[in-house]
Amino acid sequence: MQAEGEVVRLPEGGNTATRDFRSFFDDEHRRLFKTLYFVTGDAQEAADLMQESFLKIWERWDRVDRMDDPVAYLFRIALNGNRMQLRAARRHAGKRIPLGLARDEFEDVELREDVRQLLAALTPRQRAALLLLDLYGYGSEEAGAILGVRPSTVRALASQGRAALRTAGRPA
Repeated sequence: MQAEGEVVRLPEGGNTATRDFRSFFDDEHRRLFKTLYFVTGDAQEAADLMQESFLKIWERWDRVDRMDDPVAYLFRIALNGNRMQLRAARRHAGKRIPLGLARDEFEDVELREDVRQLLAALTPRQRAALLLLDLYGYGSEEAGAILGVRPSTVRALASQGRAALRTAGRPA
């Protein structure tokens, strides 16, 4: 069992599965970290979740390597891990003890700037469609009425915007 704060060490050696996992890790760890950072808003928590997720993948690598989309499985493990942590925190805190989370204002600024830069890379119409659908919770009918376009256009713009955000989140 891994102690808290301990760094995951990949085994050395000539094993093909080890090299495959290493390349998988090298290819995906930055993108997973960025995603978890945006989800959690905390770099340390994102790093911990990323490490736990890769450890679970490593433990099952003989099966994961044969999956059609091991990256999707990795992201599902990571995001499920985040949800489980949030549920556990709520369950342990109960209603009597409010969580007094200390916020690092510098990390908040960095996160806002990262989100601003990602959104600035979108076209104004894509940005508007994403914000109306995802941030404000409007349906495509309502968002279409606000933007003066068909609902299918709103969905297409949002889809294009999400695709552009996914591409922007990948390491160069």
